[in-house]
Amino acid sequence: MAIKNIIFDLGGVLLNIDFNKTQKAFADLGVTNFIDLYTQFHSTPLFVDYETGKISDEKFIEGIRSSAGIPLSDENVISAWNALLLDFPIERLKLLEKLKTKYRLFLLSNTNALHHAVFQKTVLDLSGKAFDDYFEKAYYSHSMGMRKPGVEIYEWVLKQNNLSAQETLFIDDTLINIEGAKKAGLQAIHLQSPMTILELSL
Repeated sequence: MAIKNIIFDLGGVLLNIDFNKTQKAFADLGVTNFIDLYTQFHSTPLFVDYETGKISDEKFIEGIRSSAGIPLSDENVISAWNALLLDFPIERLKLLEKLKTKYRLFLLSNTNALHHAVFQKTVLDLSGKAFDDYFEKAYYSHSMGMRKPGVEIYEWVLKQNNLSAQETLFIDDTLINIEGAKKAGLQAIHLQSPMTILELSL
């Protein structure tokens, strides 16, 4: 069926990210086991709870400190945690503006309060426009109490906006999230580096 709606992932699709930078930042602080706690493809309960809004920033920071087993300031943890967030290429934001005239656009991101504050400011500083305004609606896991790849998060977005799954395209850089979307009946594109959304035929 023809695509009428597009749901975008954030990191690795619209926002450039590098998980290795956060791993290195923690390693520089003496946290050698961070990769055991969190990667793009694996999260311990601490990170799952944080990305679903079940714990506060303070409890998350304390959880990192406790897992590391070494004294870390709040500022150390926050800086290292945010190191993975890179830039928003302006061309991708311009593409969203163009696509908005043709499709209903949505965002669905597994994220958290600390990262949310940073990327919102990055886009506002870059474009003078609030990031969420590029979409009909933006959905963030830490505000929803659920996260990808659970089928229920896709179904919830579809139901809330009266979208037909067959007419909706989901774009994500993580395969497990693509598989979850397909279980919900969505059409899906697994965007793999070095390909970017600018190269897709949308």
